[in-house]
Amino acid sequence: MRTRNQSHAANTVSSSPGTMQQNTRPGRPAMPVSRKIQQLLLQERAASLSVLTLLLVVLFWLLGRGGYLFAPFDLPYMASSLQAFVPLVILGLAEMFVITSGRGGIDLSVGAMVSLAGVVFGHCVQTWELPLALSALIAIIAGALFGGCNGLLIGYFRFPALIATLATSYIYASLAMVASHQAPISGAKVAATNALTANIPLGGGILLPLQALTFFIPTMVVCWLLLEKTSWGRSLLAVGTNDVAATYAAHNVNGVRASAYLLSGTLCGLAAVVNVAQFASARPDAGTAGNGMVLPAITIAVLGGVLIQGGFGRVSGVVVGALLITWLNAGLLIGLQGSAGPRTQLLALGAVLLASIIVNNIAIAKARRIPDK
Repeated sequence: MRTRNQSHAANTVSSSPGTMQQNTRPGRPAMPVSRKIQQLLLQERAASLSVLTLLLVVLFWLLGRGGYLFAPFDLPYMASSLQAFVPLVILGLAEMFVITSGRGGIDLSVGAMVSLAGVVFGHCVQTWELPLALSALIAIIAGALFGGCNGLLIGYFRFPALIATLATSYIYASLAMVASHQAPISGAKVAATNALTANIPLGGGILLPLQALTFFIPTMVVCWLLLEKTSWGRSLLAVGTNDVAATYAAHNVNGVRASAYLLSGTLCGLAAVVNVAQFASARPDAGTAGNGMVLPAITIAVLGGVLIQGGFGRVSGVVVGALLITWLNAGLLIGLQGSAGPRTQLLALGAVLLASIIVNNIAIAKARRIPDK
């Protein structure tokens, strides 16, 4: 028999704004306007982002037609830019899990984990001459171990996520430099991994990157199943919404939170394999050079509707958000000369991140003001 505290905790978890569940009992009044706005801003984020992405594409297409860009923003260019989309969406999904776990969840080490796991993959393929599939598996397992260290510090030793992942980011980035002797790992065998990211001709000059089919789609499906169709996913949402209530409801709070970081590291290992194959070399600064991979990954997650407070996230929103950021970066790259393009990309990412947090907070505020009659 459940105790009064456990029943109250379960009700608190299921009715919190983070889970965004709606009462569908017969006889209920029509959905108020505030509920519709909240649903559009957060629950249906993928739909609203799809419209925004379409408007962005039309804008850049018109600018290209008007001669305001240095290259046409057409279907071939958009398809080729999907090479950058695949690792970005994988890292966005990694951030989705850790942010959803709550208690200030964030992973600042995703870029460093990509670098170190990529170096592991490069050594396996080029130095130790292991089979490609085995090398990829080892890199993914290495990423899981790196993420597991983060999970141990945050889930069980209760380190603040910001401090723990910042510290491990420095450690992993340094290890990647030491393990590679501060030089990219290259050679014929590493170059051969480029076959994993070959292009599929679709006609009309459109080349679809192979990794969109071999890496992105399976990863998206698995992440969706984990979050939406498993008891672990339900526990993750409960822990992120209210870990005290989740404890009373018999959820393993520490274990669930730690496993979110382990999963983040696993996805970073997968992104490292894609990254090495794309560039045909294992660079020790692959995830940290330039603007790095951390800010885009966090921006994509929050833009996709993941609540920075924890307790809510949708795979569909993260995927569409990654597509929007990819094509936004691609448009800025051909719209500005020299280093102005990459620098403007960083400015745009910061602006999008702030705007996304504001929209999410508005959605939550509206949800909390809706009376539960």
